[in-house]
Amino acid sequence: MTLVVLIWGANFAVVKTALAQIAPLPFTAIRFVIAASLLALLLRWREGDCAFPKGSFWGLAWLGITGNTAYQALFASGLARTTAANAALILTATPATIAIIGGLIGVERITRHMVVGIALAMGGVVVVMAPRGASLSSQTLVGDLLVFASVFGWTAYVLGIRKLGNGMSSLRATTLTMITGTPGLVLLGLPGMLRTDWSRVGGVTAFGLLYSAALALVVCYLLYNRNVRLIGGVRTTIYGCAIPVIAALVAWPALGEKPTAMQGVGAILIVVGVLVTRRK
Repeated sequence: MTLVVLIWGANFAVVKTALAQIAPLPFTAIRFVIAASLLALLLRWREGDCAFPKGSFWGLAWLGITGNTAYQALFASGLARTTAANAALILTATPATIAIIGGLIGVERITRHMVVGIALAMGGVVVVMAPRGASLSSQTLVGDLLVFASVFGWTAYVLGIRKLGNGMSSLRATTLTMITGTPGLVLLGLPGMLRTDWSRVGGVTAFGLLYSAALALVVCYLLYNRNVRLIGGVRTTIYGCAIPVIAALVAWPALGEKPTAMQGVGAILIVVGVLVTRRK
């Protein structure tokens, strides 16, 4: 999961640069098409086919739509209407949401260490992001609500992946949910793709698309889903609280956004929270 955090943390700066030339929804649609194609090739090479196991289509389609189509569309639309700091803070509710809903439906076993670790990590994210302008206002309310709604899409996806039996590999589950989630994103991104002046799209944007597709989606989704099935949704998702720390460190040389001492304190709280959550 450390590799996932590093890749996703750097992805913020990479995507922010690419979005200067391509709007969020078209960008998301293109990178999901690339990622789904790469995963399909990998699955066919490793396991011989891309078929849905008998009786699994609708369940995997549901996970693809909630965890990819709905989550990505809600988050991208919300981010366009709120601040990056607000969005990052709202997303820290994900581990708690997974813990609560997962505990209620019997998918996750919640321990005292998990509760303490989640609280420490969420507090650390607040400290990290507060200096970057996180605040509540009527101007950002719609965006904040859309991002908050996206949390439930990702929660449904994680808990659904957690419930999959051992008869299906993480590679097949990741690939098939990516394939079922991509068409909706293409439909949502198509108007923007038609409006994009592709002659102005340069190498930096192309690199951003490849990075966010091959690394942030293919590699990270495979590792993330494998960990969800091995150690649980809460212990996996709590690592995500460290992403704003990596994003801040990468943004320092890449975007000139210098981190503060308080953000260092927040980073310590996040690391301690992750370590506490890992305890049995």
